[in-house]
Amino acid sequence: MNKTAGYRESADSGYKAWLGYRPLEDGQSGQYGKWCAAVAADEQHPVVQRAAAELAGAVASFTGRTPQRTAAVEGPCIVIGTFAEGPEVLRRMFDADTAGRLGNEGFAIRCSEAEDCIAVAAAGPTGVLYGVFHLLRLMAAGRPPAELDVLEQPAARLRMINHWDNFDGSIERGYAGRSFFYADNRFLKDFARVRDYARLLASVGINGISVNNVNVHRLETLFITERYLPDVAELAGIFREYGIRLYLSVNYASTLEIGGLTTADPLDPQVREWWRRKAEEIYRFIPDFGGFVVKADSENRPGPFTYGRDHADGANMLAEALAPYGGLVIWRCFVYNCKQDWRDRKTDRARAAYDHFKPLDGSFHDNVVLQIKNGPMDFQVREPVSPLFGAMEETGQVLEFQITQEYTGQQRHLCYLVPQWKEVLDFNTCAAEADASVKRIVGGTLYGRKHNGIAAVVNVGNDANWTGHLLAQANLYGYGRLAWNPGLGAEEIAGEWISLTFGGDERLVKAIGEMLLDSWGIYEAYTAPLGIGWMVNPEHHYGPNVDGYEYSQWGTYHYADHHGIGVDRTVRTGTGYTGQYPPAVAGIYESPDSCPDELLLFFHHVPYTHVLKSGKTVIQHIYDTHFEGAELAAQFVESWQSLAGGMNEGLHSQVLARLEEQAEHAKEWRDRINTYFYRISCIPDQDGRTIY
Repeated sequence: MNKTAGYRESADSGYKAWLGYRPLEDGQSGQYGKWCAAVAADEQHPVVQRAAAELAGAVASFTGRTPQRTAAVEGPCIVIGTFAEGPEVLRRMFDADTAGRLGNEGFAIRCSEAEDCIAVAAAGPTGVLYGVFHLLRLMAAGRPPAELDVLEQPAARLRMINHWDNFDGSIERGYAGRSFFYADNRFLKDFARVRDYARLLASVGINGISVNNVNVHRLETLFITERYLPDVAELAGIFREYGIRLYLSVNYASTLEIGGLTTADPLDPQVREWWRRKAEEIYRFIPDFGGFVVKADSENRPGPFTYGRDHADGANMLAEALAPYGGLVIWRCFVYNCKQDWRDRKTDRARAAYDHFKPLDGSFHDNVVLQIKNGPMDFQVREPVSPLFGAMEETGQVLEFQITQEYTGQQRHLCYLVPQWKEVLDFNTCAAEADASVKRIVGGTLYGRKHNGIAAVVNVGNDANWTGHLLAQANLYGYGRLAWNPGLGAEEIAGEWISLTFGGDERLVKAIGEMLLDSWGIYEAYTAPLGIGWMVNPEHHYGPNVDGYEYSQWGTYHYADHHGIGVDRTVRTGTGYTGQYPPAVAGIYESPDSCPDELLLFFHHVPYTHVLKSGKTVIQHIYDTHFEGAELAAQFVESWQSLAGGMNEGLHSQVLARLEEQAEHAKEWRDRINTYFYRISCIPDQDGRTIY
């Protein structure tokens, strides 16, 4: 038995995640029993057949009875298919107007006593698959069949996962084991695990995946050659069965490193021709190849700057090569000076993306999409929304989140990130009309660009439970659900995930839900205060170190001295960063009186005695939140212990171990941060608590 097979058979590993399909309660099972006798699907498209197999397997788990698989609709059944090619009953149950409103990936679900069936229908095969997963979600939640009347389509066209897996099997910013794609510079052939992973992604509506690190090393550069394209094509074939297109991160300097040319100048005809032929070769192996993800002129990666060209020149050269095949260039905007002088108070990393890309708006080809991090820095626990959103009216944009918890506890701490992502998506950029929210921009409804969407750096590895910390699965699940529908609430998503993963016991759902929803605020409380961020150990980014990056080439982040703390990013006296926002937003951030407390030190340098809107001084806020955060982290342990006996013991014990570690580490954060600021400010805690 291989290791993956063992995981799949183990009830206490967490491997099945939210697709465990627990038996329905007797009442629920009875409601659906009539319809679950058969699954009807007469289309042979591989994705439709995958959907039928998923449905049949889930029904068997739900009810304990294996349904008949049939092509004909005869008697009570669940029937699935596309409007055009599926059984006739689908066209009777859904009119042409309904079909037309759903787009390529939307779906409709309806129960009809007259037709004696539950129907899942869509315009395309992938929509059928998404509809089946949604029906299973509703069945697990106990939704009565009579209430099934659902029409859904995704808000964002591209809903993507980015892997930072390396060919040697390591994962940059990976906290759940090693890669399950690669090991020892070879492709692994554990296709059962890859297929199970594709199921997880498809179940929450993911439709794109890049499978290698954006920092493309020497051997990964060869992935676009005949040496490795057959292996890449095998992965693409598995993901294709679940409606997911495969992308590759590429080395911008490939013409130099593997192409035999002496230049990577994007305007050089030889370079353009090399990439044109390379694209032709890739699409011979992978006809539905999604395109390239590119990190260029960033953190020592090669790019067009070497040749006096700009990002549009580089991206458009690649876009022209991919355009005949419908491929995209996803060009990352994480570009900044990573060799700063810490004494330089004007160079501001936060400004960099806007300064580089705003002047190029309208210069990019239609199949170029700019991938923009949610904030201007680097996935901190708290930072403002990037001003590039709303500033690029003529360019497709992809919002980039980080599911992997690089700066938020590295999946050793509980930190449910959906509330943070909700804040970003709901943020009104004030760039246009009344609702110029980020979710409308990346959904394509504000500026109407053809290609937009959401991407996220994933948090999975070869650990038995996928994510290291079992509760970190909620972030992967939540990302997919939110990318599909940004209107869903963080509490609603948490409730879905808990019920699917642990069962629907009300006490359990309530307790775990409260832990998840409180966790982001608690983590923020005992780590970096008031929008500062970065108080971590260099390189690996785990654990407290107030000055870890303060005097480094990567930037300067808090400017703490005896008198005060914070970065002056105002137009009036600072770096001018606030001026990158539209006036309505800039006006709020420009003044400490109107700036939200949680971002105060990101935008302003203030004395420790500055009084916040809460009525506390900055220094007292630092003390209080770090004491309170550590106390609340300890309460996670107590809350989880109270759930013993309510779930599988293996699941309970693995989470308990992580929460106990978090509680201890939160104390370290508390003591190191409070001690630093007590010693530098010489202002005591007004409550007289122990600070070393």
